[in-house]
Amino acid sequence: MTTSTHGTPAEETGTGTGTGPEQGPGQGDLKDAPGRTSPGGRLRRALTLLLTERVVLLAALLVVLLVWMKVLDTGGYLLAPYDLPYLASALETMVPLCILGLAELLVMVSGRGGIDLSVGAMVSLTGMAFGYTVSEWGWSPLLAVPATLAAGALLGAVNGFLVARLGFPALIATLATYYAYSSISLVASGNRPVSTAPVRDLHSMTSRVSLPGLPDVPMQVFTFLLPCAVLVWLLVDRTTFGRKLYGVGTNDVAARFADVPVASVRLRAFTLSGLLSAVVAVVTVGQFASARPDAGTVGNGMALPAITIAVLGGVAITGGIGRVGGVVVAALLVAWLNAGILLAFEGSEGSRVQLLALGVLLVCSALLNSVTARRLGGLR
Repeated sequence: MTTSTHGTPAEETGTGTGTGPEQGPGQGDLKDAPGRTSPGGRLRRALTLLLTERVVLLAALLVVLLVWMKVLDTGGYLLAPYDLPYLASALETMVPLCILGLAELLVMVSGRGGIDLSVGAMVSLTGMAFGYTVSEWGWSPLLAVPATLAAGALLGAVNGFLVARLGFPALIATLATYYAYSSISLVASGNRPVSTAPVRDLHSMTSRVSLPGLPDVPMQVFTFLLPCAVLVWLLVDRTTFGRKLYGVGTNDVAARFADVPVASVRLRAFTLSGLLSAVVAVVTVGQFASARPDAGTVGNGMALPAITIAVLGGVAITGGIGRVGGVVVAALLVAWLNAGILLAFEGSEGSRVQLLALGVLLVCSALLNSVTARRLGGLR
């Protein structure tokens, strides 16, 4: 019942007939030889690969971005060097958005317009809970982190109950909980961050790691991002729950006939989204060396960039399609694009251009997803 996210293009070979006065001896046999393709056929295969293999397309765009920014850097058009140390430091912003993009993948793959708008609010609320357990209650991080993850799972389960059990549209349910969780975070804290000495000490969780021959990389790439990406990949690609998740997202009516517990699968998807949001809360508290009640909602919040990254990574809003690799590469592309924009524009202008770039990426990726879906349908 699981729908593959990658089409397999048919082999296109030359179709010369070997007849006609302009064709020399043996040319027809050469064109019809097995394994040989015409230049046009190879081009069509390459385009099909770019359409159906989102990671390949994103990797190509990443190379284009790096080359273009290097050209601007060499020409003196940037405010600072766009070099390896700068790219490594930009991974700090990639980590939370990539993990939230994985959270969006889970709920979007489950189908029925499963978008979680509350991930940023859950980051704020669970981050404050993490700060209070460490600062006010004196818990060690070994106890505070699991408690924070449990709180995030509980908040996500509330979303899942509203969507899967009560039948609320995901957009409405998570918008409502976005307001509720944001309000609770602000009111309970008096709109004041928690930045006591025990919380400031958590900054060590996000220090930099020295690698031989490479610039220093933020520790959270190895301690949080990679484990989350691997675990989500194993969950959706190597478990029965993953097969059920894609089956429900592809056709929940058929899934019910196959005795798949549709409501339970969707509820677990939203619960995992809350769990991953709590992971991001732990990361942000370490990065800021304080627990802020608006950490996930300040400015434009974390939810919309996370949704953009998921869609750009090839996750279909209609459900049933999406892969972890696409989300990770999309997050890297967005992080390095934003980093380049900040060097190309002075002051607050860079932030405004970043919003424009995110909007353009979202529109283009949604159109590309639509084209990909049609292409995959034609290949089946």
